[in-house]
Amino acid sequence: MQHRFDMKLDLTQIQSPIATEMAEFETKFRDFMKSKVKLLDHITNYIVRRKGKQMRPMFVFLTAGVTGNIQESTYRGAALIELLHTATLVHDDVVDDANYRRGFFSVNALWKNKIAVLVGDYLLSRGLLLSVDHGDFDLLQIVSNAVREMSEGELLQMAKSRQLDITEDVYYTIIRQKTASLIASCCAVGAATSGSGKEVIDRMRLFGEKVGMAFQIKDDLFDYGEDEIGKPLGIDIKEKKMTLPLIYALNNASWLDKRRIIYLVRNKNEDKKAVQEVISFVKKSGGLEYAQKVMNQYVAEAKEILTSFPASAYKSSLEDLVKFTIERKK
Repeated sequence: MQHRFDMKLDLTQIQSPIATEMAEFETKFRDFMKSKVKLLDHITNYIVRRKGKQMRPMFVFLTAGVTGNIQESTYRGAALIELLHTATLVHDDVVDDANYRRGFFSVNALWKNKIAVLVGDYLLSRGLLLSVDHGDFDLLQIVSNAVREMSEGELLQMAKSRQLDITEDVYYTIIRQKTASLIASCCAVGAATSGSGKEVIDRMRLFGEKVGMAFQIKDDLFDYGEDEIGKPLGIDIKEKKMTLPLIYALNNASWLDKRRIIYLVRNKNEDKKAVQEVISFVKKSGGLEYAQKVMNQYVAEAKEILTSFPASAYKSSLEDLVKFTIERKK
């Protein structure tokens, strides 16, 4: 029999044990976003229609199923994460002056910065009130901690990109805060709403963190053309982001090569030829293989945490969702 981790998957398959809950969540989430201002409703409808793969709510519902029962508070927990995360994305697009989000126009591109900032503020307040009104203070603490960590990670990365002196340890701190903390909070919220105790909640938070680390390293690999359908080649290099393949390559380079590559990243990051040279250097240095190895280690550690939970359709789908995060094409 073929092992679950050896099979090709799509998100519809993975979602099957929670298909009813996800459909119900869609309706509830739209209700949570409603306001009395017509313009605001128009914008939030635009955001909802263009949301991505819905992986965050899937982590919440599947974790709740694995650790106990999906309850009404599970829907609120998933909505809280989506509201706060969407608020940060809307604000990010303003800061980055980005005109697109997942191939569609961003809120700031269509309605200008001032409206986008206010919409982000509205989503943030809706999330906070949703929790306060229902006394979900434990969920609020989990998700607020994740938002704080995401902000710290982003700022740490910005500070380090100016100096280009990121060590492997600092890199792990950045991605743990910036990316892994969000998936960790999804899994912690799922466990917290299923009636689990602190030990299980902490275990599932750690599980989510491991998955989040692997997820971000997969993103790093896309930058080097690891898959042609991924993000455009060399985006991280153009933005002077020091990712794991490059950090490894520099750590194992001669002093002369290291100086030359850092010079290219710092001063020639807009030059296509220079970016291609950096990519070739990383590939020749074994940076991609190393990053792949670290990613697989995080996945193995995440899978190990799941072994302590009984077999169920939820657990099988959660295993498949982990597999999907490192096999996705974009």
